[in-house]
Amino acid sequence: QVQLVESGGGLVQAGGSLRLSCVASGRTFSNYVMGWFRRAPGKEREFVAGISLTGGSTYYADSVKGRFTISRDNAKNTVYLQMNSLKLEDTAVYYCAADRSRSYSGISRPGVYDYWGQGTQVTVSS
Repeated sequence: QVQLVESGGGLVQAGGSLRLSCVASGRTFSNYVMGWFRRAPGKEREFVAGISLTGGSTYYADSVKGRFTISRDNAKNTVYLQMNSLKLEDTAVYYCAADRSRSYSGISRPGVYDYWGQGTQVTVSS
């Protein structure tokens, strides 16, 4: 069992930045592919970014490529999402997730992830 706790959300003006953190506990963090997803009001959950076990490979949704950066610190059991140049359409609840399969083939699919955090709200204002 893995417990995930996100933090760092809040209210920010368009063009601003936020850094989300997700701390994992319960199992060996470095054994899990990690991902960030989001759900905007009235929309389905969507993939934002994913990162490999060691952090050597990263994956992004086209909508955030060049603006968001995912990283991880296995010594701290933490995955981060640095969000820059935020837009109104980035407003959503952001979730981190852990995939124990050690495979990257489904990194953008919510169904492959085994554990989810409770989410943190990000609101971008004009």
